Amino acid sequence: MSDIRHRTVETNGIHLHLAEAGEGPLVLLLHGWPESWYSWRHQLSALAAAGYHAVAPDVRGYGRSDKPWAVEAYSMKTLLADFTGLLDVLGEKTAVIVGHDWGAAMAWNSAALHPDRYRAVVGMSVPHLGRPPMPPTQLFKAAFGEKWFYILYFQEPGVAEAELEADIPRTMRTILAGVPGFDTTAEVVRGRKQGDGFLTGTVAPGTLPDWLTEDDLAYAVTELTSSGFRGGLNRYRNMDRDWEELPELATARIEQPALFIIGEQDPGRAFAPVDLMKPLVPNLKEVRVIPGAGHWIQQERAAEVNAALLAFLKQLPA
Repeated sequence: MSDIRHRTVETNGIHLHLAEAGEGPLVLLLHGWPESWYSWRHQLSALAAAGYHAVAPDVRGYGRSDKPWAVEAYSMKTLLADFTGLLDVLGEKTAVIVGHDWGAAMAWNSAALHPDRYRAVVGMSVPHLGRPPMPPTQLFKAAFGEKWFYILYFQEPGVAEAELEADIPRTMRTILAGVPGFDTTAEVVRGRKQGDGFLTGTVAPGTLPDWLTEDDLAYAVTELTSSGFRGGLNRYRNMDRDWEELPELATARIEQPALFIIGEQDPGRAFAPVDLMKPLVPNLKEVRVIPGAGHWIQQERAAEVNAALLAFLKQLPA
């Protein structure tokens, strides 16, 4: 990865660490939970080779970027301002925005609310579902009742942090290569009760999948050991605040060219139906479902994701 450059810039009152490669039209890559710029390592080089300026920040709260303590510092409105500010710092009027997991939600909402800054959008693993009819935590409580659900478990500051930070190598090995607590289809997760944790009943796998090396895992562990989990978890704690602060999402449509990529075995498909986003994203060019792939799509199937991403970019107006 010698072609990847690193620097830190100031935007929206904080410092963001950037990994970037190449020159040309800007493609902004936003990671999800609990990751860092490193989850885009395969895309940075591929985009650079194809003539793009690929930039993957550590989102606030992660890696080498600033990590404000306050929960409200991680609202969607604030995060979107980080990224429009980043475009200004980079001297770019527009960009193609690409996101995975929480990064996908940030990408979709950036495209919806700042259409003058983002000329196209790519979401991975998490579809755009707009604004729900009630605050999200109320919706989850109504849907799951007394059943354990990870987003509700994440709401109380300090609880999930204590569990996940107790043994970060085990935590990250389980999340990336085992059965993560967001897999509501897994028997071990379905069997949980109130008071259980994100890792309750899980076993960290001894061997890693082909797409994840021990060095990759060690990098993730090092980053999370340095940053802790609070910043990333604070994103979940703002979902009701986002609902209050961004009522315009109830009617906003994403008119830009769009692409959605998801793994066939992504557990998010159980509670985030892709078809619901089609009326909200009328210029959705393709829904690419990659057979056999799970949640960590751009790492698991780098070659296929890169091919789909580059084909989409090539079709965009100059």
